[in-house]
Order: sequence, then structure tokens, then C-alpha cells
Amino acid sequence: MPAIEARQLVKHYLSDAGPVAALNGVDVSIAQGEFVAVMGPSGCGKSTLLNLIAGLDSPTSGALEVNGTDLTRLPDGRLTEYRRRVVGVVFQFFNLLPTLTVEENISLPALLAGTPEASALRKAAELAEKVGLAHRLRHRSFQLSGGEMQRAAIARALVNDPAVLLADEPTGNLDSRSASEVLVLLKDLRRETGATILLVTHSPEAAAVADRIIRMVDGKVDGGAEAS
Repeated sequence: MPAIEARQLVKHYLSDAGPVAALNGVDVSIAQGEFVAVMGPSGCGKSTLLNLIAGLDSPTSGALEVNGTDLTRLPDGRLTEYRRRVVGVVFQFFNLLPTLTVEENISLPALLAGTPEASALRKAAELAEKVGLAHRLRHRSFQLSGGEMQRAAIARALVNDPAVLLADEPTGNLDSRSASEVLVLLKDLRRETGATILLVTHSPEAAAVADRIIRMVDGKVDGGAEAS
């Protein structure tokens, strides 16, 4: 069973000029444990695809299954549970809460999912160690470098042991050295956890770490996929 499978996936948005097709019949299949990069020009639909898989938006039509769950049929309560337990999302702009420490930012999704505080903090410390931030647990996000903030965001996305990790331009706001470190970290984490990773990026260097590349144009997959 694929980890992610989209069939004829369509997403339209309303605008003053009428409906805008962000996705126009996307077919994608990603295997369990696969690391896939999605590339394409701005506006091609790649971030829309990621948001649908993340359960942050719903498709206009088509089928979308993640780990055997049909997202088009999930009621709101089940969708919230799906977002907390099945997928982890890494955003380009980190989305760390500035009033919280690194430890608190990493542990927050676990606490929201009902994990006891002691267990959530223990898991946060383990992940901070894994991403090289053990010495930063008591620091707040504004005290971190860009690369450190992204590593904290990755740790936060992993705290509930998601089956699928989604990364939206995770190196877009980083210098070349920090970007390289984050990409190595993603590869290492895939190997260690077995998670399926979907990376949305404009960067050929970032896409090169994936097992294969899916290219999108005008809301569609362009000519299938290619090995990276």
C-alpha cells in the first residue's frame, strides 16, 4: 500500500475573476519510506498539494489517501487527529512560537495530542539531541540562528512519530551551509525513522537528496517522475 496516493486530485480557489485551478487532475503515488521531492515554478500547485496531504486544506474533487486513510471522507475531528499523529509538517518560515523555549516548541504537538508532560519533555530532549540542539533547549527562538530554528522545527514535526514528514521549502530561508546541514539531517532522519518524506522545493540542490523528483507545471504532474 502506498504511503501517499492521489488520483485525479483537483483543487479550485474562488477569486474575483472566477475559479482558479491550483491542482488540475494530479496523480501521484509515493511508497512507504520513500523520499520524494516536488519541484516546479511558483504557482504550479506544489504547495497546494502538500497542504492537502497535510490535512490543512481539502480538495475540490478526486481521491487522496495517506497511510490508508481517505482524507476526503474524514470528519473535522478525525482530521485534527490525523494532523497530530500521522503527518509532521516543516514550514519555510519555521513557525516557532517566540514566547516558548526550544524544549517547549518541540514538545507542544505532543502535549496537544494528550501525551503526559514528562513523556513529551523527555521526547523533546531526545529529538533536540538528535538534531544537534541539546545545548539550546532553554533558549527561545529569537536566540537561534536560521539553521537552528529549522532544526528545531524538524524536531517539533517528529515529536509524535509521524509516518509522513512534509517539508515546504525547508531550506528557502537558509544560507548554503545551513541548508546543506538541514538536508543531511532529513536524509539521516528518514534512514533512522523510516518515515516517508515529501519535500517541496525550488532548489535543485535540495531535490538532489531525494530518491526521485516529481515535477509539476500548471497544476499537473509533468511527465511523471525521475530519479534524483
